[in-house]
Amino acid sequence: MPKSTIANIIVETLANIGVRRVYGVPGDSLNAITDSIRTHPSIDWVHTRNEEAAAFAAGADAHLTGTLAVCAGSCGPGNTHLINGLYDCQRSRVPVLAIAAQIPTREIGSDYFQETKPDHIFKDCSFYCETISHPSQMPRVLEIAIRTAIAKQGVAVIILSGDTALEEAVLARIPLALEAVKPLQPIVTPEPAVLSLAAQMISAASRITILGGAGCAEAHSELLALAEATKAPIVHALRGKEYIDYDNPYDVGMTGLIGFTSGHYAMQHCDLLLMVGTDFPYTPFFPSDAKVIQIDLRGEHIGRRTSVDLGLVGTVRDTLRALIPLLAIKTDATHLEHAQSHFKQARKGLDELATGEPGKQIIHPQHLTAILDKLASPDAVFTCDVGTPTVWAARYLRMNGQRRLIGSFNHGSMANALPQAIGAQMAFPNRQVISMSGDGGLAMLMGEMLSLKQLNAPVKIIVFQNNALSFVELEMKAVGIISFGTDLVNPDFAKLADACGIFARNVDSPDELESAVAAALAHPGPALVAVQVAKQELSMPPTISLEQAKGFGLYMVKAILNHRGDELVDLAETNLRAFI
Repeated sequence: MPKSTIANIIVETLANIGVRRVYGVPGDSLNAITDSIRTHPSIDWVHTRNEEAAAFAAGADAHLTGTLAVCAGSCGPGNTHLINGLYDCQRSRVPVLAIAAQIPTREIGSDYFQETKPDHIFKDCSFYCETISHPSQMPRVLEIAIRTAIAKQGVAVIILSGDTALEEAVLARIPLALEAVKPLQPIVTPEPAVLSLAAQMISAASRITILGGAGCAEAHSELLALAEATKAPIVHALRGKEYIDYDNPYDVGMTGLIGFTSGHYAMQHCDLLLMVGTDFPYTPFFPSDAKVIQIDLRGEHIGRRTSVDLGLVGTVRDTLRALIPLLAIKTDATHLEHAQSHFKQARKGLDELATGEPGKQIIHPQHLTAILDKLASPDAVFTCDVGTPTVWAARYLRMNGQRRLIGSFNHGSMANALPQAIGAQMAFPNRQVISMSGDGGLAMLMGEMLSLKQLNAPVKIIVFQNNALSFVELEMKAVGIISFGTDLVNPDFAKLADACGIFARNVDSPDELESAVAAALAHPGPALVAVQVAKQELSMPPTISLEQAKGFGLYMVKAILNHRGDELVDLAETNLRAFI
């Protein structure tokens, strides 16, 4: 092993536990770390153009592999650039270790060049944040950070001055081995009396609906067995989509702001809601007069979104395995059949919107997403930007147990899709990775197109170009505000990509759409297709409140009074087919 500097011990330990990539931007305060990586045979430095992108990429890597991913930032601005991506990792509950470099030790507290207080700035986006200020702290602090990130499924940060990283380590223990930090798979179930009470409540209910989330990742068969026993439709939250809606005859779609009418129907017409592995945040979409049973490994999640009649703390798979044998199999499937019928109609209506219109040049984003779904490989990884790309991904991408879907679903950050696609592609270089990028999101971290070329990562970028922050505009319209500050003056993304050495196409006609997407997906390297989609496409929520209807009416009046009636004409022409 090389000289036992703190930097070398960090890198050697990461390699020992199976880390193969560190994402980041180099800087002088990181020199000891990056130089150690340079000489290590089994760990690579993945150079992004922004530390925020490095953190997003590490999060996607951790999401897909289920193992610890690592990112790094130099002192001062390098740290602060990390923060947004780390917030996303923390809120998505993926295990990420961040190495935050610090200014020279002797200068701390003197308002030195690039000085910040990283122990303060990372506090709210991590489970563990500690400074290594003396060699004797190594490798114990690193071990605690690694174990915390893995055990709590979130972010841990170690803060390290560049001069400290070069000091000789005082080895009080041997660096960790892989076996010591393999992700734990605890079996946690509620006590028998609580399970019995849950079974009684389920027996007494006649219209049961299941709402499942990301906690169902390892419990697909158990979830379906629960639905069969209770004759319950299954509604999924967005983060549960990739785990729940495939091979699922009980699936009735999503609920929430970007969900289906059928998911909303199934939630509102139940007399017992079973919340299974979900922390679904939108309280207006919960039923107002149904009893609620919630199953979650994290007891602090119980009851924080809606009133809960019974909380079961446990892993979803093991709790369902213990609960299902206690249930009397229900035979009345009326509620399920009504929800399935509603879903069939909702799905039909959505699919009818995912086509081109004969004789019209307009490209509907639903049509683009349906083509992506059709042409993508069976094990494709999709990333989607916040806003309308997330809406279309939620409604038109079909999961199959192999495909994966990543987004900033809890933190809701713009510009996540491309850097997350980089992390996905680095973790699985032979897998098809597709970034569903909004024009606003792509422009925000556009430098990462250079990262794609430099890394030779064959990510496919599909740009939903509507020249506006369209989801923000929809939110404005819903409360009666004329859109302002949302227009985007975009470059020619295809020319920019071409200048970066990336295969690129522009598409502004539905006749060219499928061939352009197919060509990009078939290209062996990175590729971009910029598609001019309808600006005024409405991504309608599953239910419209009276306040939203009033707000939209007020917006229309204001648009006319402010000589913007052409917006209403365009709005009507784009969306008329949805109401016929």
